[in-house]
Amino acid sequence: MIRELLLKVQAFEQEAHRILSRHEASRSRVVVLDNTYRKLDRLSLRQDELLRQALRCAEAELYRAAHVMAWAGFMDFLEEKMASDGLAKLATIRPKWPHGSIEDLREHVVEFQLIEACRELGLATKNEVKALQGLLNKRNECAHPSNFYPNLNETLGYVSEILSRITTLRPKKL
Repeated sequence: MIRELLLKVQAFEQEAHRILSRHEASRSRVVVLDNTYRKLDRLSLRQDELLRQALRCAEAELYRAAHVMAWAGFMDFLEEKMASDGLAKLATIRPKWPHGSIEDLREHVVEFQLIEACRELGLATKNEVKALQGLLNKRNECAHPSNFYPNLNETLGYVSEILSRITTLRPKKL
């Protein structure tokens, strides 16, 4: 009897979130994004934690912080992807860059340049590179003093696009 009641409560909660997620100011919209996030697999523990922090920031209405954390998760994914061959292909297209480790890359190469290298590595088209640069610019607006104060809709859209970009990049080989 208690188990049956719990199942009904869970079903009610899921249905309530489905209905409320359509309303702009509803906290249930974050739950919908969380459901999207759960569909992603094969993220590293660090990427998983960074994206979970982005979701927690959105739930707490810390929208600028959510942008920053989502971007950090994406960059960790991208850098791992670029290093999946031991940085060999990156060394051929950018011989002057440090190639000892991902940490060297993170320390000495700015994110904009890493994104630009994606095209030559075969990870992104020209339009995809521009879209990633736009996401970086949005992150920069949130990470540095500016008059940009994203709302829930903008934040959920940003995090959703980050997750979509990871999904698109995941199957690509260097």
